[in-house]
Amino acid sequence: MKELLTAVREGRKEDVPTLLAPLDSAERRAVLAELKALRKEARGWHWHEQEKIRKALLIAGAGCHTGAAGCATWIGGRDLLGWTRSPYPLVLEVLADRDPAWLGDVAHRLAARPATAETTYELIDELVKIAQCPVPTTDGFVRGWAETVSGVRWRRRGARALIDRLRADPHLTALVPRLFELTELPSQVTWYDQPDNPGHWPQTLAVLADEGLLERRNVVDSCVTRLLRGGKPGDLRFFLTVLRRLAPTEREEAERIADWIGMAADGISTVAGHAQGVLARLDERGELPVRALADVSGSVLFRAEKKLVRAQLVLIGKVLRRDPSTAGELLPVVAEAFGHEDIDIQERSLKLVARHLSAVADPVREAIALSASLLGPAHRTAAAEVFGDLLDVRSAAEPYEEVLPPVPAPQRLEPAPTTLPELVEEVVVLARSASQESTAFERALDGLVRHARTDRQALADALREALAGQWWLDDEPQSRVEQQLRSEAGIELVVAVLLGRVPAQAVHDGRAAWTGTGTCVHAALTGVLKARLWEAADAVLNGTAPFLLAFPTWHTGSIDPAVLVERLRTYQRLGIRPGEADFAQALLRVRRSGRHEAAAAAALLGTPEGDRLALWLRNDEPLARVFRFDLEKGRASTRGWPLREPTDWTRRVLMASEERPFIQQEFPRSFHWLGHPHAPDHRLCHHWGDHSGTWLATLPEDGETLAAWLLPTTATCATDELRGTAEPLPGLVELGGPAAPEAIHLSVAYGLGARHPDDRLSAVDALLMLAAQDRLDASSVGQNLAILLDHKLVKPNRLADSARTAAVTGAYRMVLSVLVPVLPGLLAQAKAPRGLSDLLSVAAECVEHCGPVGSEPIPGLTEVVARGGSSQLVRQAMRLKTAWERTAEPTDAGPTASASTGTGSGTPDSGPTGTDATDVTSETGETGEDIVA
Repeated sequence: MKELLTAVREGRKEDVPTLLAPLDSAERRAVLAELKALRKEARGWHWHEQEKIRKALLIAGAGCHTGAAGCATWIGGRDLLGWTRSPYPLVLEVLADRDPAWLGDVAHRLAARPATAETTYELIDELVKIAQCPVPTTDGFVRGWAETVSGVRWRRRGARALIDRLRADPHLTALVPRLFELTELPSQVTWYDQPDNPGHWPQTLAVLADEGLLERRNVVDSCVTRLLRGGKPGDLRFFLTVLRRLAPTEREEAERIADWIGMAADGISTVAGHAQGVLARLDERGELPVRALADVSGSVLFRAEKKLVRAQLVLIGKVLRRDPSTAGELLPVVAEAFGHEDIDIQERSLKLVARHLSAVADPVREAIALSASLLGPAHRTAAAEVFGDLLDVRSAAEPYEEVLPPVPAPQRLEPAPTTLPELVEEVVVLARSASQESTAFERALDGLVRHARTDRQALADALREALAGQWWLDDEPQSRVEQQLRSEAGIELVVAVLLGRVPAQAVHDGRAAWTGTGTCVHAALTGVLKARLWEAADAVLNGTAPFLLAFPTWHTGSIDPAVLVERLRTYQRLGIRPGEADFAQALLRVRRSGRHEAAAAAALLGTPEGDRLALWLRNDEPLARVFRFDLEKGRASTRGWPLREPTDWTRRVLMASEERPFIQQEFPRSFHWLGHPHAPDHRLCHHWGDHSGTWLATLPEDGETLAAWLLPTTATCATDELRGTAEPLPGLVELGGPAAPEAIHLSVAYGLGARHPDDRLSAVDALLMLAAQDRLDASSVGQNLAILLDHKLVKPNRLADSARTAAVTGAYRMVLSVLVPVLPGLLAQAKAPRGLSDLLSVAAECVEHCGPVGSEPIPGLTEVVARGGSSQLVRQAMRLKTAWERTAEPTDAGPTASASTGTGSGTPDSGPTGTDATDVTSETGETGEDIVA
């Protein structure tokens, strides 16, 4: 026994089978107890030391288990497998004397473990062969099988082609059908694109079906089912390729009409296009009922892919020409396309209806005429010619009214939970979900401080029971718990201190550490949070603080100044000095409105904290003033700082911030980064796309400053095509700040050109919110966009998508005011950039709804129209020019803004009232010509 344990500790895995063989059942049970203790001990070792004994420990434990369940659990343990495959030859050797049925039980139990079934495939496969039992068909085992079959040719020189290996594979008929049922295909299956590649799975499966080794009908059904179910585009392309290789017969296509309809309506574009082609072939053969065509057309005609919509209109047109009697059933469906966002689709639909309108009865004609109200203003004249007196022209006479969303009202935060069960529930939810939502975090943190002061032991007992099973609560070395929680900076740190999992000395060291180090704003804000957490942990440990001064009043993180004064008065009455980090955070959160009365009340307290609060409120200065920064010249455009940047960096339009000495003089060290001057740095920091909700709540009254610091990250949504970096924009707009926030405007401009739709939607929300608050300088956003487009930092087609999304909410004049400064530079380019026609289309639609925003036409528009031709660029330019000239007249540039709850006026603190929300000239007067992107 001792020799075996010594071999395991020394990592001599090859010696384990020999040393284990002579042991009887009792001796193996005794060794197993020692092995379990060693395994628990090893979890606290350095990873290099763990790796040394991992495989030997795995082999020995597998041989010592007498039960199949325990053996499978041991072999499948992630801490024993690591990131390498199981040493299965040696595992098989120590299990060689077991009953085949027992081995089969172990194999199926291993295959049922999602986390390890794939990595233990080879062991499971060998156990199945020895036991002569049915092969497992779990997802993990199927992935392991596909990876192994695909990877043979890379691991063995001269290996057979994939089709030859599958022909000889005994698991072919059992595992291939399961391949079609996986939630996500193994990457090895979708690697090969060329049909003649020896590892091409779609071609191989089609050949096997033709040879009868796979049931052809089942393969076709499986492909169709997966295409209907949806999934990752790469996986769907695989199943579509298999289906095309199988080339379904006419009968097979006719049997699945409902399936093709479902794919055409809801499938990704490639799948929908294939299904549309099948439906067209069915129609040519007379096998597609008119009712089925009407059903699928109702969905396809509202898809965003214009190619699919045009093809569907062509198909309907063929049917109508062949059989005019179908007009009564098909034309009402075509009329629904009058509401399509693309004006070309509207025009095609109207022409198709006009061509066959005479074939329908009067009730149908009247119903179609009602749908004509969905057409854009550009088609009103043509619609009047088609429908005559049936057309309702009342909407054309209605005055335009700009529609903006309601201004978000500040929501008061509920106080921290007053009862112990409520607090424990909120802490558990926060700890188990790893949520970074600021309001939940602040309630839980304040609740822990309050309850620890009144009954610390009861709080600790309740949390220890409720959090049972958390990794940091049991079985983990205290040093590892401290190290991990220190880096994560979550509510768990305070709870772990309360429960004794982080020692008091670590709390003392954490409070004394300078947590505000770092080279980016994310590290600085996280440092502020860490300082608060260590301070709260100390308060929980000692019961010194009755509550937190920095607990927000509103959901944005802001604090009512009068509330903060009362909290300081309570501290004064109790004779308690506030924590440095807690009070500093409270200062950064205190709202500036009502500051004069609060400043006077704070000064009357006669405490150092009251005096600091009074001074802070009376100064009423932003945390740091921001301004444009010229990266090419290496100097600030307004201050002349000499700061050279490496010439190989991509040039960006960014912002810099000034120094704030007061922060460095009066605030704790963890806050000093916030007071330093900061030139922009667009290199990606290690935080990547992290978006902690506590970051915005750290500076709720300085949204402009925070936007400037976050701008290098926000810009990557467009420049580096990262996902999620524009997500904080709506939250930034809700924060306090200047009436015309320049950094926020620039951030929104980047967001409008983001790569991913969800980021563009966040930017659109922020844009609309700024307009509703009367804080939007539309001209400034447009000028920023012009600069970004000129330096290829934003793509026109993505901007067009954002502009269309904002316009269809009813904010046509606001969108047009943004686009007017953008278009001249694009129109002047010798080669029109991709997406320009889409931008012109959006601008034309805006003009058709709200009229032009000025009397002068857009420069360059006439020259593009003069080119002639029938391209979309020329057509949309003509449309915009025509609409501009038709509706041009002296107009008030300010829109009539309305929202669901009233007018879109700003809040009392948002800036001067009466300012036009969409056509405000830049206060700085900058044109952006000297700013390098």
